Amino acid sequence: MQKSSLQIARASYQPKLPEALKGTVSVKEGEATRSVGDQAEIKALFPNTYGMPVVEFVPGTGVAEGRFNVGVILSGGQAPGGHNVISGLFDGIRALNPANKLYGFLMGPGGLVDHKYIELTDSIIDDYRNTGGFDIIGSGRTKLEETDQFESGIKILRQLDIKALVIIGGDDSNTNACVLAEYYQAKGYGVQVIGCPKTIDGDLKNAQIETSFGFDTATKTYSELIGNIERDCNSSRKYWHFIKLMGRSASHIALECALQTHPNICLISEEIEAEDRSLDDIVSYIAGVVAARAAEGNNFGTVLIPEGLIEFVPAIKRLISELNDILATDEARAVSRENQIEYVRTHMSKENLATFNSLPAGVASQLALDRDPHGNVQVSLIETEKLLSHMVGEKLAAMKKAGQYVGKFTPMHHFFGYEGRCAAPSNFDADYCYSLGYNASRLIAAGKTGYMSVIRGTTAPASEWIAGGVPITMMMNLEKRSGKMKPVIRKALVELDGAPFKYYKAHRDEWAIKTCFVFPGAIQYWGPSEVCDQTTVTLQLEQKK
Repeated sequence: MQKSSLQIARASYQPKLPEALKGTVSVKEGEATRSVGDQAEIKALFPNTYGMPVVEFVPGTGVAEGRFNVGVILSGGQAPGGHNVISGLFDGIRALNPANKLYGFLMGPGGLVDHKYIELTDSIIDDYRNTGGFDIIGSGRTKLEETDQFESGIKILRQLDIKALVIIGGDDSNTNACVLAEYYQAKGYGVQVIGCPKTIDGDLKNAQIETSFGFDTATKTYSELIGNIERDCNSSRKYWHFIKLMGRSASHIALECALQTHPNICLISEEIEAEDRSLDDIVSYIAGVVAARAAEGNNFGTVLIPEGLIEFVPAIKRLISELNDILATDEARAVSRENQIEYVRTHMSKENLATFNSLPAGVASQLALDRDPHGNVQVSLIETEKLLSHMVGEKLAAMKKAGQYVGKFTPMHHFFGYEGRCAAPSNFDADYCYSLGYNASRLIAAGKTGYMSVIRGTTAPASEWIAGGVPITMMMNLEKRSGKMKPVIRKALVELDGAPFKYYKAHRDEWAIKTCFVFPGAIQYWGPSEVCDQTTVTLQLEQKK
């Protein structure tokens, strides 16, 4: 395989580790924990892994070296840095004992169930250090939730003499890791399960997890593209760019990109829901900004849109909730695709039917027909950016007739998603991910299971980062999925009283009318630390750095 000049040079980069992980370590345990919600129910579902303490590693002699094999799974969508989690895990277990082996299960959790794997050797690992993507072993979205899957998995784990399994994934994948850890613990199988927090969406975070890996690189990649568009926009001065960004369940990506690039408009889904705004309210706001800029002779601008926006519009959210319940039934699954829209129309409430009928046919069809593996609407398929620009165009036409708008409106459309998921990791993500993997090896050596690898204090130099683990049950509550209440890790939404949003809110009126664009440029790997090692603006504001 031919390598680029950057890839060859980047392979020699040695990620930085927290001092606490260098050499032998001791385990410092905190108080017993409890779940973020539904404590009695979560405790009953996870009696063997509930209530464990948060742990921190400190220099010492508490974790003995051992001989053991480890399995690793990449689960869910890609995120920059996954290869460094694996290389950190590999180096970590080898540092404990050079005879330790690492096996990678192929194409996600399905590889464990179907016994498809490879041994990850020095030569394989070295080929993938500091690279983007998940192609070292592939990823998949198989859910681990059935007894047959657990039992199939234990067969290959025993065959390979695997002591622990590390699952690298987002909230759903780590929920599965928690379920698997509980099952193996209840059965006394002696296999540990450790999770690692991955998602570019940034919604897997809490008091213990400061950021999920990949968020830094992805938002910097998108911000480079947005900055390029803003520069073009400012040069031609004749287009309005509607840019949809990944982030179905939360608006962290859109907000971070706004903080980096200062667009004219950035819609925050959580604010729209909190203020009970309708689709028309959103359209009127955008049209108002377009008209105000046109009055100053500026018929151009940029609008950032989270991909999950449509689900946060209260009326549409209520519609989607009922659609999820309707389509989760066996009766609905038996209805042919061509008859499904008519079926849902006859089974929904009057209020939601009115909302459904008010939507463009294409959007209504996507809401009713296209579902993801969890039974939810595939909002990334809904072209929200085109829907909004079309409705804004209609609103502006009416305003022009009423003498309220004097400009020209020419929209352009973009969706940035896959462009950022497999980018070569930034220095931050390269270091952070390597530390997460190395830290996971120490959790294994300490005998922990049902824990997530965590690294904290991430705005400080990497040498000062705090390494440890948090029980996955601590992050869980019950939510409705496919019509049933299930234990899941609670997603972290944009906090409207948090520092990042407050900063944006304080500046957005100025950014809306004036042209305050910022052009971040490409991710830099060599050069001044303030350029190459900077964290996201979100982290800087949250930690007041």
